[in-house]
Amino acid sequence: MQWTDRIRQVKIILVVAAIVIAVVSLLVSHLLVKDLQREERNKMETWAEALHALNNADENTDLSLVLNVIQSNNTIPVIVMNKEGGIDDYRNISDTLNVAAYAQRMVQAGDTIAVDGQLVCYDESILLKRLAQYPYWQLGIVMIFVVVAIFALLASKRAEQNKVWVGLSKETAHQLGTPISSLMAWVEILKENYPDDELIPEMDKDVKRLELVAERFSKIGSLPEPVDASMNNVLVHVVDYMNRRTSKKVEIVNHLPEEEVIVKMNAQLFEWVIENLCKNAVDAMEGKGRIDLTLTDEGTRVVVEVSDNGKGIRKKDIKNVFTPGFTTKKRGWGLGLSLAKRIVEEYHRGKIFVKESEVGVGTTFRVELWK
Repeated sequence: MQWTDRIRQVKIILVVAAIVIAVVSLLVSHLLVKDLQREERNKMETWAEALHALNNADENTDLSLVLNVIQSNNTIPVIVMNKEGGIDDYRNISDTLNVAAYAQRMVQAGDTIAVDGQLVCYDESILLKRLAQYPYWQLGIVMIFVVVAIFALLASKRAEQNKVWVGLSKETAHQLGTPISSLMAWVEILKENYPDDELIPEMDKDVKRLELVAERFSKIGSLPEPVDASMNNVLVHVVDYMNRRTSKKVEIVNHLPEEEVIVKMNAQLFEWVIENLCKNAVDAMEGKGRIDLTLTDEGTRVVVEVSDNGKGIRKKDIKNVFTPGFTTKKRGWGLGLSLAKRIVEEYHRGKIFVKESEVGVGTTFRVELWK
């Protein structure tokens, strides 16, 4: 859980940093835009004064200076309207067909200066408009960076978890191999020496079960080739195994269709998934209750539902049930459901989730495999 906490802290730091950068950028840009707006307002007032001087020019007026001021405006859109609302002049307007409509928008915005019965209407320059939009573009880029960084961290986390899974599984299979081989040899010797003993066949079944578990662990980390297998047989095997190793107070019932349901899967690994779900259900019922396994063929997909009448799962815990290390039991590593999720989703390209759960009523897990 330490790695998970570190990832959460890094995500919080990245989000906070993005918010701080965005707020500072918006504040600085806002102040800068305000300064430029005042500067452009001053320029237009000077431009209006030059227009006034031109309208009232006499032989003493320096027209070269006045014309230089008027012609120096090459960025700010400006329209000069007369008393009747007609257009006397305009500058820096790209859409010359809609000058009158543009002037009305300027008037409504209040960007006007009255000069000798004329109305000088102006708008913000293209540079100022772009500068006003800049912080929002910057905010978008920062958020994209944060999202990419978070995805990279999560990918790194998954890669590290995968290495742990594979290493642990391979080492477990390796460590189990030698004692299982010895047990198999001892069972064969016992069969020869005590052929009528009723306990030896049961011991043989348990040793073969250990061999199956070791084989399952050895397949974690590689992608086993799915083959056509009977889902009916998988559920029958699971129920048979669970019934022999579960209290008589726990009733496990299969609900299977009459026709055999064939699915491409690795039967050994998928049995492991259903066994984990059943074992969790037994723990949730505290040794007394009923488990229902329902198989449904929906045409394009096959659905297996495992329902129990145990203590249920709290709503706030449902999203964490497949997280490695999460468990509500006093004993346990919290790896069973996360391993089941890995087998279903990564090895079989299916889905596994909590369909419904209510505290004190029970839980239903749903597994979906595509045909």
